Amino acid sequence: MANLKEIRNRITSVSSTMQITSAMKMVSAAKLKKAQDAITAMRPYADKLTELLQSLSATLDSDSGSAFAQQREVQKVLLVAITSNRGLCGAFNSNIIKATSSLINNEFKGKEVSIVTIGKKANDAFKKSGKVIANNSEVYDDLTFDNVAEIAETLMNTFVEAKADKIILVYNKFKNAATQEIMTEQFLPIVPAEGEANANLDYIFEPSKLEIVEALIPKSLKTQLYKAIRDSFASEHGARMTAMHKATDNATELRDQLKLTYNKARQAAITNEILEIVGGAEALNN
Repeated sequence: MANLKEIRNRITSVSSTMQITSAMKMVSAAKLKKAQDAITAMRPYADKLTELLQSLSATLDSDSGSAFAQQREVQKVLLVAITSNRGLCGAFNSNIIKATSSLINNEFKGKEVSIVTIGKKANDAFKKSGKVIANNSEVYDDLTFDNVAEIAETLMNTFVEAKADKIILVYNKFKNAATQEIMTEQFLPIVPAEGEANANLDYIFEPSKLEIVEALIPKSLKTQLYKAIRDSFASEHGARMTAMHKATDNATELRDQLKLTYNKARQAAITNEILEIVGGAEALNN
């Protein structure tokens, strides 16, 4: 059994760790509320805009379609891996890294794959592979639509210039504080709407349908990327809050066990001292 001083030092260490994890949990909980409100308010608008764009794109003739809707033979693939800049959020980052690696090794095996990272953790994981062509971790320092729009424009230009035949977003979709869903979402080319439900509706378009689509596409793509990063941002704080909550619970349990061990050791030491005193007194009497 460890001596009393060692146990006492460990209790102090665990208590300090518990205070840190508890503080981090409260900070993430405060940030999560703001991030959750932002993505909850934005998601219906982004989804409806994407749905409208897909519906209109599906009705265009193949020869008059936008440059962003061109379906080319997939030889060059660009993966956009969205993680966080910081750790201590459970499996949040490792899930994205695993999903990205799985796409490279399975679905796009034999293709020319490059990676754009948003978040330091993804950049750290893939920079040695030589596939990272850009790192946009600084976007989290000021997460605004304008800053994300610059990244989206770069991705759009990459596709138009045929440097990539397909662009895929890999990110965590926010469900609640304890649950995040890994998404592999096609960014470009634009995915046409499934089914023919809205293709034959008799609408009058002013200006022309093609002009409307070409005006909507850049805005829709920027919004889609912004929504993905916002989803990831909210998921990060939810994952960190959950991880720190579990860490605090584990630290509390460990501290209680150490206190019990300390009390047992102290009681054993006191009992030994009493026995020694009684034994010494008996020896003197004899």
